[in-house]
Amino acid sequence: VQLVESGGGSVQAGGSLRLSCAASGFIYGGSCMGWFRQAPGKEREGVAYIYTGSGKGYYASSVKGRFTISRGNADNTLYLQMNSLKPDDSAMYYCAVRLSSVCYNRAETFEYWGQGTQVTVS
Repeated sequence: VQLVESGGGSVQAGGSLRLSCAASGFIYGGSCMGWFRQAPGKEREGVAYIYTGSGKGYYASSVKGRFTISRGNADNTLYLQMNSLKPDDSAMYYCAVRLSSVCYNRAETFEYWGQGTQVTVS
């Protein structure tokens, strides 16, 4: 399993970024995929996750209404559209996969992780 994130960067508050996670090495259509973030000195927290079979997404309350998780249909890619960004959103963002149809918004339940992409909001 390989996960490669991209799309991070620096943006001003109120701006937008779109993160991508290119996935390979597993059956994409029947897994849980999620985005997590970790700021310096803080625990890793779940941002959003999706069951790739249905495409239905779930969100942390802190990002609901601002972030949208989605999956590519033609390619094995996971996206996170982030709008109305706030300084508190600054963190390293990680893509992760759980090889199951039952999804939990808990980092310890995800088996494979990407290397992360940095998001900085000023």
